[in-house]
Amino acid sequence: MPDSIRITGGSFRAQPPHERLCASIAAALYLVKQVLGPCPAYADTGEAGSALDSLLATQIDRPELIAVALTLGILCFAVVTSIMLVRTSRRLAETEASARDGIMAARAETDRVNALLRSDPQVLVAWAAAVDKPEVIGDTALVTGDSASHRLLAFGAWLAPEEARTIERLVAQLRARGEGFATTVTTRNGRPIEADGHVIGGRAILRLKDVSGTKRELAELSARFHKQMEETEALRTLVEALPFPIWARDEAGKLIAVNQAYARAVDARDLMEAVGRGIELFDRSAREELFRAHEAAKPYAGRLPAIVAGARRIFDVLTFPTRRGSSGISIESTEAESLRSEIKRMTEAHRRTLDQLPTAVAIFSSDQKLAFYNTAYRSLWDIDAAFLDNAPSDSAVLEQLRAARKLPEEQDFRLWKAQLHEAYRALEPKEITWHLPDGRTLRVVTTPNPEGGIIYLFQDNTKRLDLERRYDAMLKVQGETLDNLTEAVAVFGSDGRLRLFNPAFGRMWKLDPGALREHPHIEAVIAWCHALSGGDNPIWSALRTTVTAIDNRDPVNGRIERRDGSAADCATVPLPDGATLVTFQDVTDSVNVERALRERNEALEEADKLKVDFVHHVSYELRSPLTNIIGFSHFLADPVTGPLTEKQHEYLGYIQVSTNALLAIINNILDLATIDAGAMKLNLGAVDIRATMEGAAEGVQDRLGQNTIALKIRAAPDIGSFVADERRVRQTLFNLLANAIGFSPAGGTVTLAAQRLKDAVVFSVTDHGPGIPPDMKDKVFDWFETHSLGSRHRGTGLGLSLVRSFVELHGGTVTLDSAVGRGTTVTCVFPLGQASERTAA
Repeated sequence: MPDSIRITGGSFRAQPPHERLCASIAAALYLVKQVLGPCPAYADTGEAGSALDSLLATQIDRPELIAVALTLGILCFAVVTSIMLVRTSRRLAETEASARDGIMAARAETDRVNALLRSDPQVLVAWAAAVDKPEVIGDTALVTGDSASHRLLAFGAWLAPEEARTIERLVAQLRARGEGFATTVTTRNGRPIEADGHVIGGRAILRLKDVSGTKRELAELSARFHKQMEETEALRTLVEALPFPIWARDEAGKLIAVNQAYARAVDARDLMEAVGRGIELFDRSAREELFRAHEAAKPYAGRLPAIVAGARRIFDVLTFPTRRGSSGISIESTEAESLRSEIKRMTEAHRRTLDQLPTAVAIFSSDQKLAFYNTAYRSLWDIDAAFLDNAPSDSAVLEQLRAARKLPEEQDFRLWKAQLHEAYRALEPKEITWHLPDGRTLRVVTTPNPEGGIIYLFQDNTKRLDLERRYDAMLKVQGETLDNLTEAVAVFGSDGRLRLFNPAFGRMWKLDPGALREHPHIEAVIAWCHALSGGDNPIWSALRTTVTAIDNRDPVNGRIERRDGSAADCATVPLPDGATLVTFQDVTDSVNVERALRERNEALEEADKLKVDFVHHVSYELRSPLTNIIGFSHFLADPVTGPLTEKQHEYLGYIQVSTNALLAIINNILDLATIDAGAMKLNLGAVDIRATMEGAAEGVQDRLGQNTIALKIRAAPDIGSFVADERRVRQTLFNLLANAIGFSPAGGTVTLAAQRLKDAVVFSVTDHGPGIPPDMKDKVFDWFETHSLGSRHRGTGLGLSLVRSFVELHGGTVTLDSAVGRGTTVTCVFPLGQASERTAA
């Protein structure tokens, strides 16, 4: 390497290695100094700094300088980062220690505040904003009596209802509008509680504090004061409202208070004037008695006069000593005295009146002493007047009557007498019947006396009861005699009204017994009878004349032919009191028995002839030609006969359908005729219920498809079988289904159901068609009765007739349930246990 390198503007001398190393270190230190700047750690370096500066002044090569700078830079970055980390850790430790001290101080302060709050007997409830669940501080047992905090806010659990509603209202206002309050309430166990409400730090605070010591005494005194004021106000209101003069005097006897009635009685304008002027109600002599009682502090009760509204009045005066004087009240008794005198006069008048009555009357006072008796009483019991005038007791009178055997003979006389004397304590009159040993019957009425005691009323009913018994016996004999007569009997009075009738009369003429008990006139009865007999029979006119006539009441006898074919003989008997006895005897049996038998025989012969002729004509005149038509139509449809055009096939199909329908009609007619003639026999055997239902349903499939009607079959899978004619049962179900399909609307549903009962098998067919009107229900089972009822159904009217005939032939019944607009349900009941009689079909 050359010793020196020449460079434009100067040259560098080649340096030894150790010099170059020193130069590199100096350059690095310079860079560190530039990076660190005025770092305190290097502020007082002294000679090191000078050496650094001198070293930096040494000339070094640029590549070496860069390498040294990078090395020292990394080293310095690590040193600086370590220094900063140490400083940051020191600052964080100082901050953590300060925070820890603050937390400890805050906890200590919180503990002091909680201890301070809990040291006072109180409970704090705090509600934060928008939070319904409050924070409760303190022992809730102080208020509610237990530690359950949820009962604290249920104010009704520990407060009276009125105070609970008040606290709830105040708390609601505090939470809603921040309105504070302060009040004192009393718990149910009598403990006073001070309730305060405030808003602190955005929270609604309710403080409940137990009032103790002086505050508690003040609260109790306040409560007692309010209670005393309420009672005083109530008494003052009562005194002011009383219509009696009331006053109060002080120790000196001076008026200190009066009521409105007193002011009105002394003609004062108001209470102040009466008290201020000392206006007295009574005169001087009367007041002297009152003042003596006042000075002696004794109560006074007496009757004193006074002038009120210009009139003399009598007052009942009562005065009572008080702690600081006396009080008095005066009740006017003027009217009472007048009433007492009037009552006395009325009593004397009543006594005189009672003495003239035939009913025995005895009045006993509240002490059970005889106070009054009339002449009839003394005569009834035949008692000495001197004994009665001495006012004997009720028991003494009864004892004397018992000794004379004039009272009912009772086994326990003491108990009987005690029960009789219960009338002294009764509130309502009581009626008793006495049966005396001498055969008399007395009606005894015990009536409580308003003045105390009782009033005995004795009425001898012996003769009246005897007459009633005899009269009732006679009526019963007559009634039983009339009711059991076979003849119809009616008695009409002289005024033409019905007085008496027996049940046979109502039954014969089908008359309402209730209407007959209203005593109708003969005209009304004849009009009712015309419904059965007609009004053209002259006997009715003669009967009307006989009943209503005053003279010439000749008896009427005749026969009445009734529209129902019966006959009755009518007869009248004039009675002594102007009434008329009318009898009707049913002679239908004796008159019509021969005619009935003859007509019945002729009718039976004619009916049998008609049935035979009908069956003959149908069998040979209709069925034979129809069979030929059906046979030839089958021959024409056979390809062997020859080809047919499409139109001919269509016409031939129509012919086959029509002939089959006509054959079914003829077969139905034949079946009906056979059943009606009693010639049809059942081919009984085991009938599979479900298979029979499906077979009947198969026969109406074409009708279901034409009308788009759904068929539902409902039967239990294990419904089994029963003994019947399978062909007739299937024919019955087929006719019911055909009828239901014909009356069902397009798209409707027909239901075929079967149910096995204990003693019968029940089939029912239900449709939702127009229904059957009530007036047509009894006709639908008749021959040739058919009605479309607004549907597309057109039939011969034989289907339901066959259904009823076949079911009744099995000993069953057919019922129909239908209403207009609600559809129809036909129910067939086939009884079980029928004898298995088998005949050839």
